[in-house]
Amino acid sequence: MPNSRRSAFTAPYRPPRHSRPAAPRRAVTALAAAALLSSLVAAVPSATAGQPDSGSLQRAFSAAAARYHVPVDVLLGVAYLESRWDDHGGAPSVSGGYGPLHLTDARAALVRDAATAVAPGGDLAQDVVAGRGDAARPQRPAVQPASRTRAAAPARLPARLTTLPRAAALTGLPAQALRTDPSANVSGGAALLAAEQRRLGLPASADPARWYAAVAHYADPDGGQAATGFADDVYEVLRTGAARTTDAGQRVRLTASPGLTPDPAQATAPAARAGTAAGARPAAATAATAADAELPLECPRHLTCEAVPAPYAEFGDGDYGNHDKADRPKDESIDSIVIHSTEGSWETTLKLIKDPTYVSWNYTIRSADGLVAQHVPTKDVAWHAGNWYVNAHSIGIEHEGFLAAPDAWFTESMYRASARLVRYLADRYDIPLDRRHILGHDNVPGTTAATVSGMHTDPGPYWDWAHYFTLLGRPFHASAGPRSQVVTIRPDYSANKPAYTGCEKAGQPCAPHGAAAVMLRTEPRESAPLVQDLGLHPDGSPSTSDVNDVGARATTGQQYAVAERRGDWTAVWYLGQKAWFHNPRSAPTAVPTAGRLLSPRPGLSQVPVYGRAYPEASAYPQGVPVQAVSPLPYRILPGQSYVVGGRVSADYLYAPTFDVSQHTVVHGKDTYYEVQLGHRVAYVRAADVVLHSSRR
Repeated sequence: MPNSRRSAFTAPYRPPRHSRPAAPRRAVTALAAAALLSSLVAAVPSATAGQPDSGSLQRAFSAAAARYHVPVDVLLGVAYLESRWDDHGGAPSVSGGYGPLHLTDARAALVRDAATAVAPGGDLAQDVVAGRGDAARPQRPAVQPASRTRAAAPARLPARLTTLPRAAALTGLPAQALRTDPSANVSGGAALLAAEQRRLGLPASADPARWYAAVAHYADPDGGQAATGFADDVYEVLRTGAARTTDAGQRVRLTASPGLTPDPAQATAPAARAGTAAGARPAAATAATAADAELPLECPRHLTCEAVPAPYAEFGDGDYGNHDKADRPKDESIDSIVIHSTEGSWETTLKLIKDPTYVSWNYTIRSADGLVAQHVPTKDVAWHAGNWYVNAHSIGIEHEGFLAAPDAWFTESMYRASARLVRYLADRYDIPLDRRHILGHDNVPGTTAATVSGMHTDPGPYWDWAHYFTLLGRPFHASAGPRSQVVTIRPDYSANKPAYTGCEKAGQPCAPHGAAAVMLRTEPRESAPLVQDLGLHPDGSPSTSDVNDVGARATTGQQYAVAERRGDWTAVWYLGQKAWFHNPRSAPTAVPTAGRLLSPRPGLSQVPVYGRAYPEASAYPQGVPVQAVSPLPYRILPGQSYVVGGRVSADYLYAPTFDVSQHTVVHGKDTYYEVQLGHRVAYVRAADVVLHSSRR
């Protein structure tokens, strides 16, 4: 949940690529460890001198599987769920996991996180007001909860966060090699799987079906709630197969085994220790506990969820927090889901959600294993988007991660858990699975011109929207001819590496990294300035390359009306201007798409744009203050077109006090269309525009 410049929880976290490991106990001497590492390298034949070897990682999986007597498909499946076989240049994930097998060594990361300071009076102090986004509620001085104070690293970390030291002890390999050498990392993962199989009293079978219990305990050696969900996902991948080129250019393939099912005896082994039946939701998430009585869980079957309720509490001078009671969708529709990144650890996030003086969101998803915590019932209104109209019509999902630390990567387990949750919610509330309804926090509009610059920018350009929508079952494909009037942004995530700045320090280049966004320029050339965003830069200066500046950014899945094509460049209508991006046929960054467009109604010189769809003044009953419908600093001019998201009715949730009997929903006669105006969506009055279908 970072704001437009920095984090909402912490200053941007960027773990160093290398850490000096503590001196662990070794099963072999340093000399023997060096010899073992050399033997691993020797077991994986190298490429011809001067040429990259794109098959070495595949061979490393085979070699490690043979050494530790683990079925190679099981090893490949676990690694796919952890990292999609990517190495991330030896950098750790947000949960301190390294390499293809996500071997975790979180202590150093926690120490670094604890040492990172947040400037007093910065973004944290603004979040309570900004998260709600409703000017009708009296603004109070920002409160800094005690839970924001960083704690020292605990004396004992969960076993799921310390798998790398155990892998070092099992293999005799140096911790540094397990972090940075993919072959060593794969060996460490194989050794852990074999050790779990032995610990469970199970034979080292060649049959992948006999390894379900060990796979579950690989995700969480303590037998936590998410262990069976992780194992279920691994076996789904084993059935369907997978193949891809990794971030290091390695080609890896897992052959499908369509009829593979876990051995029933194996499937129940970890579940018994975790307190649930295999394939079912955990007892901890379904039993009639005090937390569940307050917050009945809303999660799909086969997704591991727990209740961590957000408080609805009154405090000081009649103020209250941290969400509002409602009766959605009966009183207001739920038509969007907002994707956030936490900008803090799982533990910090759960502390904050329990603070009545802070803001709220509906769900949080843990990076390491995809565990889902629900906080606010979907019928109620969480304070998460910074726009009261969007809050009233949306569900907010936080993902453990960091916008400005691309190497602190999002895990496959978290992507899959999130996609499963979003599919469930979209089906339940009839929410379209497209980028105008599945929004990033960085796509939510400011409510007025004064709030645009303070809107948040997570999950940012490093969230892989193409992969996410593939998991949602809605991949982005061409649906029209090459001259279509609409395009869907879709760069190759791995190959697309915009030159962002500000990940670590303002103005300094970010490390090159795959991204889901393209930059937009005033002319069809790389040297042209970036387009203007008058909301972010009222002085008329161009947008910048800062990772938090969304003023000249189009992100995967977003759709825009084509304004012009010239050679390898395409221009789209964006914030009232032509915006050019490089889109060569040989490596396209967008695909032609069919869609509905809107343009100014004939006779109008311009169409105002709004950040919320509030009712007309005459709709408000006595005692409810009229909310101004003030335009944003953008206009749609004759000759321009924008892609339509959907028709919405004007309404306003009036909730100024803790007493819900004083709350009311004002419904107006005005109707609006949501449009993809820039990087953020916006609203226009239906009476001001005309609709037309794009030419194919």
